[in-house]
Amino acid sequence: MTPLLQLSGVSKRYGGVHANSGIDLTVDAGSIHAILGENGAGKSTLMKLIYGVEVPDEGQILWKGQPAHLSSPSDARRLGIGMVFQHFSLFETLTVVQNMALIVPGSKADLSARIRELGEAFGLSVDPRAMVHSLSVGERQRVEILRCLLLNPSLLILDEPTSVLPPQSVALLFDTLRALKDKGIAILFISHKLEEIRDLCDTATILRQGKVTAQLDPREGSARDLATLMIGRPMPPAVHPTPHGLGDQRLELTGLDYANDDPFGVSLKDISLYVRGGEILGIAGISGNGQQELAALISGEITLPASRRDVVRLMGQPVGDLGAAKRRTRRFAFVPEDRLGRGAVPDMSLADNALLTSHSRGLVQKGFIRRQAERAFTADVIARFDVRTPGPQAEAGALSGGNLQKFIMGREMMLEPEVLLVAQPTWGVDIGAASDIRQRLVAMRNEGAAILVISEEIDELFEICDRLQVLHKGRLSPSLDVATTTVDEVGTWMIGAAT
Repeated sequence: MTPLLQLSGVSKRYGGVHANSGIDLTVDAGSIHAILGENGAGKSTLMKLIYGVEVPDEGQILWKGQPAHLSSPSDARRLGIGMVFQHFSLFETLTVVQNMALIVPGSKADLSARIRELGEAFGLSVDPRAMVHSLSVGERQRVEILRCLLLNPSLLILDEPTSVLPPQSVALLFDTLRALKDKGIAILFISHKLEEIRDLCDTATILRQGKVTAQLDPREGSARDLATLMIGRPMPPAVHPTPHGLGDQRLELTGLDYANDDPFGVSLKDISLYVRGGEILGIAGISGNGQQELAALISGEITLPASRRDVVRLMGQPVGDLGAAKRRTRRFAFVPEDRLGRGAVPDMSLADNALLTSHSRGLVQKGFIRRQAERAFTADVIARFDVRTPGPQAEAGALSGGNLQKFIMGREMMLEPEVLLVAQPTWGVDIGAASDIRQRLVAMRNEGAAILVISEEIDELFEICDRLQVLHKGRLSPSLDVATTTVDEVGTWMIGAAT
């Protein structure tokens, strides 16, 4: 049988960097094929070549046995190739259905009905009328997946599609993907969740430093075997000792109410939580249940009237009416879920991005930037957090998603804050880097920091957190002790079925 897609000796260079080198890849119709590798291994570049975003320097791409000249995504879509990018390609000032209408034929009324129908069928519900700028990262990913499915592709490329789904919706999505496979549709599946790869995929290609290092059936080995092939060394075991000697309350919210002016946003009701020094509190929940609003209220991106300033307290002092910059002066650091735009400025160098939040670390003197100190601090972040980049002067937007996440996490953690708020700490990060980030968070906790982690990764929360609370429709569950709580219990709170 002729393969649906075949790559032979495909290479792509950016200056002196070989992103892909001599790639051979065969994808059959009716298969679910995993592409695995560390951040910077060449996965994203390879997918861009298949989707026509980039053109190979060498090699050949065959589609159904015929040479394919893919010079744009529209060329790929005409062949029947759809892709969901890790960094989304949506217009923020348009509604969901308006974004769909740009590439999917049909009236807006018809598209709206199909969006609702597919959303319910796949567990990817989203309001077609919502403005994209008002959606969380997770909701935007749902829009991207739905847009691909509306085009009825022969090949569907999914980059980290389950990173923002609760366990119940992951199972539903996998049922859908298996049904698509049974209809002859091929799926290229990129994920750092190796147990998902073993559960779903029948073939896996592993990349390391831009080259194919293995092709295998992922079901024949363990997740640890796959991780070792990806990173080239055995995975260290996770270490999370029981907390002891808890400190004072560093962050406290008491009866926080927030009425969202955005009709598509989420209002928060009677939010109460606290985090003490020497512990990690996790906030679980399905994306779009108020995580974005909660993070903005804690970080100072949204402020409260002076009369309600006592509702949010940092280091025992009321800060509800203080903006983000003033909260940072109180040993507070913040990693937002949106890497490009809020976590970093794409067109600025890594050095200048470091300056944005780290200027107090001796990078500015008498109003002037100390460029040498700025470069040294940035180089330290790059080295300590294994950020794969040419150096401090590289543009943030040129990094892979996982490497940019490592940089932003490193920048904030090196500030040695008393209170750290992290939203989606390992979203899109490979298994080796994710393990390292989680262990660094635990180490910070052991050194006395108070850490609040907002994540849709249930396994991640159970690995690093001491307590959990679940956010559902703007309300928080009671505090749950991780040692005595199960994943199913948390999932019940996530879908609003707990009593």
